[in-house]
Amino acid sequence: MKNFIKPIFMLVAGTMIFSCSDDDGMGENPVRPSSTAHLYATSHNGSVTRYDINTSETTTYQTSSDDAEGIYYDGEDDSFTIVSRSSTSLESYIGIDKLETGVDLNIDIDLSSSSDLQSPRDIAVNGNIYVVADNADVDGDDTTADGRFFIYTKTSSGFQLRNVVTVDFKVLGIEFIGDDLYAVVDTTNKLAVFTNFSSAYMTNMNVSATKTVEVEGIVRTHGLDYDDGTMVMTDIGDAASDSDGAFHVITNFDSKFNTTMDGGMISIGDQMRVSGGNTNLGNPVNLAYDANYDAVFIAEVANGGGRVLAFSEVSTSSGNRSPQINNSLSGASAVYFYTE
Repeated sequence: MKNFIKPIFMLVAGTMIFSCSDDDGMGENPVRPSSTAHLYATSHNGSVTRYDINTSETTTYQTSSDDAEGIYYDGEDDSFTIVSRSSTSLESYIGIDKLETGVDLNIDIDLSSSSDLQSPRDIAVNGNIYVVADNADVDGDDTTADGRFFIYTKTSSGFQLRNVVTVDFKVLGIEFIGDDLYAVVDTTNKLAVFTNFSSAYMTNMNVSATKTVEVEGIVRTHGLDYDDGTMVMTDIGDAASDSDGAFHVITNFDSKFNTTMDGGMISIGDQMRVSGGNTNLGNPVNLAYDANYDAVFIAEVANGGGRVLAFSEVSTSSGNRSPQINNSLSGASAVYFYTE
C-alpha cells in the first residue's frame, strides 16, 4: 500500500490555508502542495476573488463586469477570462500575478469579444477555442427546450466569434475532455456529449448530442468538472430550496460512460453522493475538481447568500459531510482551480 501525505484544507479567519497530515509516517512518494494553487471564484456582482490555497491570502478583483458567471485561468499569459452577463461578452484580464495581492483591486479589460451572448452561463476551453453555453430561449417558445454554444477563437487582439451551434436542450455547465464537449441537460439529471466538438461543428448549425445518459440520484444538475478519470457533477435539487443540494462523484468515468448506452443510466451504485445538512449545499451551481488534491471546490449560490465550499478526499468518502472550506461569497457563481 502506498502512503501519501494528503492535502487537508482548513478555514481560518475567513481565508483558506493548506496543511498536510501523514497517514502513518512512511511518506513514500508524497503528494505535496503545488508552488501555485489558486482558486478563482466569480460573483454575480462582477468581482473575481482569488484564494491562495497555500497561504492565507485572498485577493478581490473588481472587473468591468456587473455580473460574471463562468471563468477560466490561462497560465501562458497569466490571465483570467470571465463570461460577463452584463456586457454579454467574454472579458479577459492579463498579468494578474503582476498586480498587488491580498487586497481589493479595480482592473481593466485587456481582451474582449463582441457582445454576441444573451444569457451566458458557463465556459469550456480547448486550446484557443473558447465555448460559452448560453441558455436563452432560441425559438421564442418557452415550452420547447433549446440552447446554444457560442464558439470563439482567442487571438492576440481578442476573441473572434467562429460559429454558433444550437442544440435541442437547455444548456448550462460544459466541460471538454480532449475535444469531446460534455454538457449537462438543464432541469434534468442528464449528461450529453458532442464528440470531436471543435472540429466537427465548424459552421452555424442545429445539432443533437452524440449521446445522452441519465445520472441516477440527481434531481437537477448544473455544474460538472473532470480530471484524471473522475467526473464530478452538482445537483441543485429543488431550485427554491437552499438546503437540498448535493454533488456526485463518478470515478473511472470514461469506462462507465462509454459502456452506458445512449438513453441509458449510470446507476447510483457506480457513484458516490455527498448531501445533507452538514454540507451547506443548496444550489451548487458550478464546481472545479482536482485529482492531485482529490478535492472539489464549489460555488454555492443559495445557502447563506453565497459560499465557496471545498471537500477533500471526494473519491473515497461520501454521505453527509462537512466542508473543509466554507467561505462566504455573496452571489457566488463559478470557480476555477489552477495549479502548477
